[in-house]
Parts: sequence; structure tokens; C-alpha cells
Amino acid sequence: MKLNVFGKNIEAIKRDSQWKVFYLGNEGKKRLAGDILIPSDIGEEELVGYLADLCHEWARPNHNDVVNVG
Repeated sequence: MKLNVFGKNIEAIKRDSQWKVFYLGNEGKKRLAGDILIPSDIGEEELVGYLADLCHEWARPNHNDVVNVG
């Protein structure tokens, strides 16, 4: 699941009941987001709200929400 979290593009993938989160670069590269930990009991339908709570410090006037982008 690709998301825009207050202006930062990430990808969250759940494999074997564990979430892995990656920062997405503009050139197509990605790197592990070690600072974003998602508990395994968080479902995909809860992910946007969880990330909004977790990363709210990133919010800015022109980047004030978390959006599923695909």
C-alpha cells in the first residue's frame, strides 16, 4: 500500500503478519523506514489513521493529511 504521509511518500507491506515500511524516492528507489514501526495487529483499514497519529509531527499547512495513493 502506497501512502502520502503529510507529504512523505511511503510504502507499507504486510508479509507474514509483519509490516515493513519503506520511504519512496522520486527516482523509483526505496529505503527501509526504520523509524516507522507498525504493530502486526494493525489492519490495512486502520493503517491511515494509525500513521496519522504516529507521524502527526510531520504535518504542515500544505501537507496536513495521510492519503492512500495506491
